[in-house]
This record gives sequence, structure tokens and C-alpha cells, in this order.
Amino acid sequence: MIHKIGRNDPCWCGSMKKYKNCHEAFDERISILASQGKIVPGHELIKTPAQIEGIKESAKINIAVLDEVADKIRPGMSTGDIDRIVYETTTKMGGIPAPLNYEGFPKSVCTSINEEVCHGIPADDIFLKDGDIINVDCSTIYKGYFSDSSRMFLIGDVSEEKKKLVRVVKECVELGLEQVKPWGYLGDMSEAVFTHARENGYTVVRNIGGHGVGLEFHEEPWVGYIYRRGTQMVMAPGLMFTIEPMVNMGASKVTTDKENGWTVRTADGKPSAQWEIQVLVTEEGHEVISY
Repeated sequence: MIHKIGRNDPCWCGSMKKYKNCHEAFDERISILASQGKIVPGHELIKTPAQIEGIKESAKINIAVLDEVADKIRPGMSTGDIDRIVYETTTKMGGIPAPLNYEGFPKSVCTSINEEVCHGIPADDIFLKDGDIINVDCSTIYKGYFSDSSRMFLIGDVSEEKKKLVRVVKECVELGLEQVKPWGYLGDMSEAVFTHARENGYTVVRNIGGHGVGLEFHEEPWVGYIYRRGTQMVMAPGLMFTIEPMVNMGASKVTTDKENGWTVRTADGKPSAQWEIQVLVTEEGHEVISY
């Protein structure tokens, strides 16, 4: 038998407020949307105030790690050097690199260069060359809370077409973020991302996307960038997820490295770029948690 919360009982979110003054109207709205066939988040996906504060502490480390990479990245360094920067900075601040040993991933960060779409594995024999573009994808665990974001870096003298790709993908994320509003739909964000990429002559990777995050490395919902407005999960206040479109200069088709089982590349060998931010839906709009 499911216990029904009394209106004067403490709210399920842990705020210590009475249910009627906290999430009663929220639950009623969710129930109505569900009855209309909308995809709605359950309570387990709605971050409580205490959880949000814990996740933000994790994000402070994640942001600091990417700042450290930004300060030190240069032509001639190996991606193994980047991995050591991430591990040392994360652990010095009391965190744990989330990718390390995750489902067998051997390193502390993903480093994806040029035609590598995502999940590139750092190595001491892979060196950054003049003209490369690289995505550094950093994820942190701190006191059980997860944060996740990535940035693109231009190495030395980069071609104008690669610069444009990197810039446009960042614009895609920013335009998508503008659509993150309480009680909207993930499809609203998705369409903004997809449209801007397509208008600039690029394609969006279809079968790899973002995800819920905070209490686990990867939570529901799966976040794609090929959907129309008014579709996908309702962005209820308290929902937290990543916006991380992977955009290709050429075709959208990708392949996974058969030897290491991780590195995803464009099938046509043309460059790909990705930016990732971690976002919280709020009552007023949104808040960027990690970037």
C-alpha cells in the first residue's frame, strides 16, 4: 500500500516545509501531465535542496579541473599529461575522477581529438599537434555527488573551418540553454540545438546524447538533440541533466573503435566538436551547475 502524504506532513523533498506549502501543487501538475500522456520525471529525478548543494560542491571541483587544463594545455603535450592534470587536481581537492574504472574505462578523463566524437582514451604516445581541436570531458565525484562538463580547446594555429565548428557547437549549447524553462519539454531545447547546427551545414550525432546526473554518473532521462518542441520529458523544477550535443562537420554516422571498445569517431573522418554543461531546472528558469 502506497503511503499518501498528508497536506500538513513534511514534504518528501526534505525541505522540512509542510507538503501543502512545498510540492503538493507540483505533484498535482505532474499527475495531470502524466494523465495527458506526457513523459514526466518521478520524485527520484527531482533534486532536493540538500542534494543540489552537494552537487554544487562537486561541480566546484569539476570546473576547477577544467580551468587547470585550460591553463596548461598546449601543442606538444600528450593526452596522458592531461589525464595526470585531471587526476592530480581532482584528488588534491578531495574528489574522485568519475570516469576512472567506470565500466572498465582506464583513465580519469576523456580526450577526443579532431574526428574523435567522444570517449577518447588519454595516452602518453598521443600528442597534441598544431591545428588540432580537442574535447576534454571531465566528471567528478565528491562525497557521493556527481558533476559533469566538457570544453573544446583549439591547439595552436587552427583552420577557420575548425574554429567555426567549435564556435557553432558552443552556440548550439547556449541556444539550447535558453529553452530550458520550468514545465517546458526537453524537445524544446533539442530543436534549438538541432536547428542551429543544421543551419550552419552540420549534422548532429543521433545515438549519443546527454543524461540526467547528480546522484549517479548517468541517470534518466536520456537527452537527445534530434527531437521537436513539445516532445520528450517535461522539464520540471528540480530536474538536472547535461546539454552536450556532438556535432559533425560531415555526416552524422559514427563508429566505435573495435580495439579499445570506447573511442567514437566520425565514419567519414571529418572533425566533430562537443561542449557540455550541467543544468538544473529551477522555478524561475535554469541554473548552470558545471561548465
